[in-house]
Amino acid sequence: MLIDQEGYIQDMDAWSEGFVEALAAKEGLELTDEHWQVIHFIRDYQHEHGVQAPVRDMLKHFRHAWGEEKGNNHYLHEIFPKGGPQKQGNRLAGVRRTKGEH
Repeated sequence: MLIDQEGYIQDMDAWSEGFVEALAAKEGLELTDEHWQVIHFIRDYQHEHGVQAPVRDMLKHFRHAWGEEKGNNHYLHEIFPKGGPQKQGNRLAGVRRTKGEH
């Protein structure tokens, strides 16, 4: 795989759904439709704005899409247990590590 030691893709153009499936399997994550929705949101936001999706924008979007019960930070961290949507979600979406992240 074309990833660094932390699991982030090196060439964002090399991303594919197969990449997501392989990395998710490596991280022990069974992908659901909700995971794919978050992954596509992160990719679309990056493509449209040229920056990573801020957590508040992600929460606003998924609160509207899924309702209060699932459209919250706790639930997003529940479905992305290895760093939440900002770390594990970005890795799967082929978006590089956020600045200041260790």
